Amino acid sequence: MPHARDLPSLLRATTVTENHAAATEWLAAQVKAGRKPAPNLVIWPENATDLDPRSYPPVYGTIAAAVHAIGRPVLVGEVLQNPQRNVGQLWTPAHGPGPLYAKRQLVPFGEYIPFRGLLSHITSLVALQPHDFTAGRRPVIFHVGQIRLGDVICYEVGFDGLVSSEIKAGANLLTVQTNDATFEVDGQRGESLQQLAMARIRAVESDRAVVVASTTGVSAIIAPDGTLVAHTGTWQRAVLDSRVPLLNTTTLAIRLGGWPEFLITALTIGAFGWAGSLWAVAARRRRSASA
Repeated sequence: MPHARDLPSLLRATTVTENHAAATEWLAAQVKAGRKPAPNLVIWPENATDLDPRSYPPVYGTIAAAVHAIGRPVLVGEVLQNPQRNVGQLWTPAHGPGPLYAKRQLVPFGEYIPFRGLLSHITSLVALQPHDFTAGRRPVIFHVGQIRLGDVICYEVGFDGLVSSEIKAGANLLTVQTNDATFEVDGQRGESLQQLAMARIRAVESDRAVVVASTTGVSAIIAPDGTLVAHTGTWQRAVLDSRVPLLNTTTLAIRLGGWPEFLITALTIGAFGWAGSLWAVAARRRRSASA
């Protein structure tokens, strides 16, 4: 709900943020009691707040209180306005909201309406997304101590170039902030498990640990070899914590990028063309023999 137009919408949106704040404050209490180690970084999922903290002081206060309680940087998934963007923003106890990464690969008919002018003459459904989101333009690396965190949001994990650009920009840790709630209302887990599988592949091809943070889907911590270090179920509140390696290797997959795919595609098209030419030659010979 990027826009809270009525009180029920406002309450639903703030509840999501309050739930994440409460979990973070619970972790802070565990750390203070000596039952858990203090984290270097806390990651909240996409849409942890759909209300721009700059425009809603209570939301700002809720996030700031959680950040101060844990005393560590927190990456918060937010929907910002003017322009409307889907972002991950790093909050720190000392400075509040700081650098942010804006989602670059927007979802058609979800975050923007293609051919809006034409479709508005055909259907009123375009009004469900009254304003198109503004896409980000570049990778962003969040610096937290020794951590160099690269962020992709939701199905950006499925785009090779977006993930590799974060590695090339210097990321030694990756995160996928996601929100699968729309697809899981009736108990389905397909999208969440698909994204988890994609994240595991990204870990292997980049030789980086990956943290998946989901609102209602499967959250996970993934080792660089694709092993699930820890994970949750769906619609389950949980706090995952683990130490992961911070690697700086550049794998062959990252160096080559999309070239193997382009080459295989070109060879496939060439093979079809070659087979077609052979078929045409054979057909001409058959016609000549029967004449």
